[in-house]
Amino acid sequence: MRNLPKLFTGAAVSLVLLTGCSENAPAAPTPSPTPTYPLTPRPVRPGERPVTAAPVTDGDTRFQVIGLQTGLAGFFGSHAEWQAKGQYVVVRIVVDNPGRTNSRFEARRQRLLTSDGGSYGVDNFTQAIKRQPDTLPVGAEVRIEMDLWFDVPKAAKVTAIRLYGDPPLGVGGTTDGITVPLP
Repeated sequence: MRNLPKLFTGAAVSLVLLTGCSENAPAAPTPSPTPTYPLTPRPVRPGERPVTAAPVTDGDTRFQVIGLQTGLAGFFGSHAEWQAKGQYVVVRIVVDNPGRTNSRFEARRQRLLTSDGGSYGVDNFTQAIKRQPDTLPVGAEVRIEMDLWFDVPKAAKVTAIRLYGDPPLGVGGTTDGITVPLP
């Protein structure tokens, strides 16, 4: 029985210490954020305005608009000089396939929207001269950066671009597209 008071005293001290520690214990470590690739920033190309639009998704394709040029009267390609019928508008985009299967990107489906309600497709001839793809497969987890060239009336004020992705695997038809406002 002599050890009984010592046993109670030890238990009481332990209880006080444990209670005190639990209140002042450091918080559980927070999980580290998802690692990211350290991509080197690149300068915006001459004449181009950077666009800070958030990524958008249509079907199995994610898009991000990153640059815009308007009012171009003409251009020099690797083998030709060409003048616009109106003005060239160039929209620089990132096309991303976050999925596990291939998807298909079709430049001719993308539409440039103007303040007068106009909707313009890419200029196929200009896309070819500037060596930008018309149609291409986008592999699983693949990102591609490219330009879309439009020839619109000189007085047209660009307001947005409507981007069309590939429907999810097993879904037939086409997607509805998603509109990204342009500055």
